Amino acid sequence: MAGLPGAARARSASPGSPPALDGSFLLSPLGGLMCAQAVLGLLVWSLIAATTYHLHAAYGWVMFVSLFFWILTLLFLVTYLLQLHQKFYMVPWPLVLMICNAVATVLYITAFVTCAAAVQPTSWRQWDYNRRAAASFFACVTMITYGVSTFFSFRAWKGLGSNAATSQVTDHA
Repeated sequence: MAGLPGAARARSASPGSPPALDGSFLLSPLGGLMCAQAVLGLLVWSLIAATTYHLHAAYGWVMFVSLFFWILTLLFLVTYLLQLHQKFYMVPWPLVLMICNAVATVLYITAFVTCAAAVQPTSWRQWDYNRRAAASFFACVTMITYGVSTFFSFRAWKGLGSNAATSQVTDHA
């Protein structure tokens, strides 16, 4: 689990101990990107929700993708902040995080293209146009953050950036 905060630390969290807050995770690249994804995802789905998205099927897809991955990102953020990933050590967290980020990147590409293609500059509702255009922009930025997060998750999964001593430590007792 190289690349994730606390990876070099011994696993001292026992299943019965209360979760501890890991503030250093927010300073890591993955933690910072997760916070950015949560904020940007919130912007995307709130901007779409503030329009008449139910009249256009394309915006339903954008709403689904942004809301689904916003909730999933918040769950991962809380899991890493409370160090719950150390309590459930049998789950390959770097692999799960990498797959989630890769799927989010691909689906955000489709959501961004759908949102951008559905924005009609000749709309008679100027406030709808502005919100949909802004949602399209933030969907693009969110897609980029998920792509960068996929890169860092891949590095953490492969153990790049660690030495042989830290990658061989498996103290689960």
